[in-house]
Amino acid sequence: MPHSPTIIFDGVCNLCNSSVDWIIRHDKKGIFKFTANQHETGSKLLEGQHLPDGEADTIFLYEDGKLFTRSTAVLRIARKLPFPWFLGFGGMIFPRFFRDWIYKWVAKNRYKWFGKKNTCRIPTPEERARFI
Repeated sequence: MPHSPTIIFDGVCNLCNSSVDWIIRHDKKGIFKFTANQHETGSKLLEGQHLPDGEADTIFLYEDGKLFTRSTAVLRIARKLPFPWFLGFGGMIFPRFFRDWIYKWVAKNRYKWFGKKNTCRIPTPEERARFI
């Protein structure tokens, strides 16, 4: 299991890939590692997690042996980023059902709005150490 907080994302989703690029740009300390859920490492981290049907289309944060999903994963990621981005963690004050309702709406429409790639993202040579 990874020791660094690991973001598991949809490797063919343009929105997800743009989000990974954004996190890499703002995570100057290199806190996060990344893997696509289509990649062997991502699949193994999700294996045995008893995810409900349709849950695999979300972003995951694997941290300290726990798996966080949807809006909770996004907000916990924000918490580890520098100012002003860590202030996004304040979104935790909203009930999870509300946060996840918005998250699910965006997730349901992400391919329609942002498109989809035929293959998973390939990290650049500079990014390669951040991907597992």
